[in-house]
Amino acid sequence: MSKILIRGAEVLGGEAQDVLIDGETIEAVGAGLSAEGADVIEAEGKILLPGLVDLHTHLREPGREDSETVLTGTRAAASGGYTAVFAMANTFPVADTAGVVEQVYRLGQEHGYCDVQPIGAVTVGLEGSKLAELGAMHESAAGVTVFSDDGKCVHDAVIMRRALEYVKAFGGVVAQHAQEPRLTEGAQMNEGIVSAELGLGGWPAVAEESIIARDVLLAEHVGSRVHICHLSTAGSVEIVRWAKSRGIDVTAEVTPHHLLLTDEMVRTYNPVYKVNPPLRTERDVMALREALADGTIDIVATDHAPHPHEDKDCEWAAAAMGMVGLETALSVVQQTMVETGLLTWAAVADRMSYAPARIGQAKGHGRPVSAGEPANLTLLDSAYRGEVDPAGFASRSRNTPYEGRELPGRVTHTFLRGRATVVDGKLA
Repeated sequence: MSKILIRGAEVLGGEAQDVLIDGETIEAVGAGLSAEGADVIEAEGKILLPGLVDLHTHLREPGREDSETVLTGTRAAASGGYTAVFAMANTFPVADTAGVVEQVYRLGQEHGYCDVQPIGAVTVGLEGSKLAELGAMHESAAGVTVFSDDGKCVHDAVIMRRALEYVKAFGGVVAQHAQEPRLTEGAQMNEGIVSAELGLGGWPAVAEESIIARDVLLAEHVGSRVHICHLSTAGSVEIVRWAKSRGIDVTAEVTPHHLLLTDEMVRTYNPVYKVNPPLRTERDVMALREALADGTIDIVATDHAPHPHEDKDCEWAAAAMGMVGLETALSVVQQTMVETGLLTWAAVADRMSYAPARIGQAKGHGRPVSAGEPANLTLLDSAYRGEVDPAGFASRSRNTPYEGRELPGRVTHTFLRGRATVVDGKLA
């Protein structure tokens, strides 16, 4: 691998510096660097961040390759500045055995656009009644440390307690999709004024908040770690804030779409806005932004949920829930958090790289931009403005809520261990 000199980049949004990459490693960071024969990237005015890490991605393979594959999903991840993603377990077959998680892990290694760390199911078949092979998945080649039935809630308190006790033995974490199923039967959108006016079944905030309250208390009781997926309400923020004040080992994530969009979008009846948990109110959005800024919410995770055209191009009630997000996440965070003054670029590096890597134990990722560290890097043109065109996505699916919307920022380069996966905004 040749040497690469990134010249004049604003490292973590700070002063302009040069970064020299030699092979898989950052050799030097400083002013006026030079290297004979190095490929030079002129990066004046651009932001250099550590490679992004997504703790919540749906790659759909095996079983739903019509939506996404490990190859297309990791290409989308690289395009969005990610160097590592955690792949959710709700595939067909479910990733509830060592064999399935190893298959996903090896596909990620084979394709090479970013590292893929499989997430193992908590229960067999995501059915919520019997623990999956947690230990075997952890001991497998995939080395699973995060377990989730995402798409479904581990609603049985006894099963959840047992899962928390089991993963404690090897330092794992249970990532909970907080949704009390009985309170959300037939739910189509957030329960509130808009759902009442539209006559659509409501998904009440308490269905999320009640599970989070239960699970943080269970985590405290057994002394284990719990992670809250796609937190979406102001009430959930307060519960997590309280739990952290008690010293409970809880972390939480928010999606980009819950930082920007509200349930008012559902008035269009466009199924692209149908997602689980649903888009909430403006009050919730503001509470989520503040919680991400003050650290109550630890990370941004995309919940990238690709679907084929036919699963979204239909009436609202029949449409699948979910949005793609890998290729627009950093832009949405720039608009909602950086340009509003809530986060610095250094804080974005924490919420989108350092912290998710730490929670998921992603080795070699979420590391400082400094000499001797792995060269997992993202270069962003933050001055860019452009309309989102899903026709140019690397993902196999196009179900974005941002089509035609102007968003700031564009990833120009992504480096995975010193190898460029994106160059000048295009896949290498």
